[in-house]
Amino acid sequence: MPLFYTGKGDKGTSSVGKKKIPKDSQVLEALGELDELNSLIGLVRNILPEQGISKKLEQIQENLFIIQARVAWTLFPKFKAPQLSGEKIASMEKEIEKMEALIKPERGFIVPGSNARSGWLDFLRTVSRRTERRVYAFSKKKKLPQEILTYLNRLSSYFYALARLEASFEKQKEHHPTYR
Repeated sequence: MPLFYTGKGDKGTSSVGKKKIPKDSQVLEALGELDELNSLIGLVRNILPEQGISKKLEQIQENLFIIQARVAWTLFPKFKAPQLSGEKIASMEKEIEKMEALIKPERGFIVPGSNARSGWLDFLRTVSRRTERRVYAFSKKKKLPQEILTYLNRLSSYFYALARLEASFEKQKEHHPTYR
């Protein structure tokens, strides 16, 4: 049997553990979005030059694995799932507040893409928000801890702040939409 494919999903189901789940189920949608977000963070982590930010992004990836395990756990409630602590949320909020104090942002929408790194971070923000929506929709069906929903909500704010910080590092003037 090959390692990179099994052929077992050719008829519209995927296996999670030993359970077969329809590929369009909300649990697989949530897990797929979390996987996509985690992969995109890996890409962005490699284009940001600052080692400290890269380490923080790697920790976010680890946290997303905890969230994925918790979402998958809803299929296997007898097993103990890892928990996402409220400390991780508080830590992220402190990071956002530090960035905000450093760059003193203006209110209002920003046209993304003043440089490549801030553009990638804004793309990461939008994927993060879509992921949050999918996980939230799933949580209406299978209750998830509030910490997961709060963490995902802060995550898009974190990426927004990082994008503004990257633009400020490059001394790029970011523009508000003109609505013309």
